[in-house]
Amino acid sequence: MTQTRSGEDAQKHDGQAPSRRNRRFRGCAGLLAAGLLTITSACGLEPSSTYVPESAPGSVEPIPDLPEGTQLTVTTKNFTEQLILGKIGVLTAQAAGFDVVDQTNIPGPQALRQLMTDHTADMTYEYTGTAWLSYLGHDEGIPDPDEQWEAVRDADASLGLTWLPPAPLNNVYALAMSSETKDKLGDVSNLSDIADLPPEELTFCIESDFNSRSDGFQPMLEHYGIDVPDGNVKILDAGAVYTATEQGDCNFGEVFTTDGRIKSLNLTVLEDDESFFPAYNASPVINTELLEKYPELEDAYNQVSEKLTNEVLIELNRQVDVDGREPADVAFDWMVDEGFITEP
Repeated sequence: MTQTRSGEDAQKHDGQAPSRRNRRFRGCAGLLAAGLLTITSACGLEPSSTYVPESAPGSVEPIPDLPEGTQLTVTTKNFTEQLILGKIGVLTAQAAGFDVVDQTNIPGPQALRQLMTDHTADMTYEYTGTAWLSYLGHDEGIPDPDEQWEAVRDADASLGLTWLPPAPLNNVYALAMSSETKDKLGDVSNLSDIADLPPEELTFCIESDFNSRSDGFQPMLEHYGIDVPDGNVKILDAGAVYTATEQGDCNFGEVFTTDGRIKSLNLTVLEDDESFFPAYNASPVINTELLEKYPELEDAYNQVSEKLTNEVLIELNRQVDVDGREPADVAFDWMVDEGFITEP
């Protein structure tokens, strides 16, 4: 699924204590302020793509008798949610006792897929719908989350990849409306409700990819029997869709269901009540050989996945895209709050 989620909004203070914010700079703040060091000097700062805070085990415990120095490579794609999930994957593996190689922030799904299928990387968080449609080449997705997961699990088994049970989070296309539009239109909460609206209220803001997909805008309209008048659809850049929807330039805008801007802009997501959109649940995908050698990894990742809901990712994504926080710090704080890891 082509996904654009990395907003560049100005950083805001998130109200957390300094010890839980801007963790990367804590040790060098005084020297930097005094002008004695630059960011690129021997301060020991890591690139943001490989940085994670130091942590200690919590409910994710070290694997008994794991040989010292055993490596596990984590990889993800390069948009906000994947960066957060990648750091969660890194921190989970570290708590289990692995020396983790951080290969998150890979530009493009096909490059990531290659890393996993040739076993250069050992673990990623992948979306069931992405694997089914983009990697395995099927024309239609499967709306039922369990059936979609089972299908990709079975298909990838021959490639030496094990799909652990999916998280509740389902990062899929949806339509949303502003609070003002919600008040104006009244009892509209499902996509099927849109078909009953007057033609003048059928205004949409979408981006070009959604407009041309086989699981996108036009097939959705046909599925729900929505007849949109000519001129009622605005094609915008992905980021502009959210703002235009919130400002009332259209009644309905295309969103991803875990985007942090849903919360920051107070948008209401309409339910896909006839299950048109395929399931895009995120699952931990692990090198089967490594998992067979260290089966305790399954419990480690499963306990984390159970807590990854749409509501959780909306908030975590918001902290990165709106508040300007580091994905690694956001992932760390969430995992500490849930008790999966602890601060050293």
